[in-house]
Amino acid sequence: MTDPLDELRASAVREPTPAMEAYLEKVRTRAYVVTDDDVASLQRAGFSEDEIFEQTVAVAVAEGFRRLDAAAAVIE
Repeated sequence: MTDPLDELRASAVREPTPAMEAYLEKVRTRAYVVTDDDVASLQRAGFSEDEIFEQTVAVAVAEGFRRLDAAAAVIE
């Protein structure tokens, strides 16, 4: 049986579309400043709500794990 966290880590790894990289960097480093206009801009660029949602969740989960791993390394 695999660890659920390992499964989540694996599913969070996605190759971002170049047109979405700036948005995903914003989510990764300062999610608190993401606005509806950011999402609307991606929709105008041809991304569906589902694509935007999936990429947003994937990068947020991956960043959460990165921070968790960094904290664990300090504690050890």
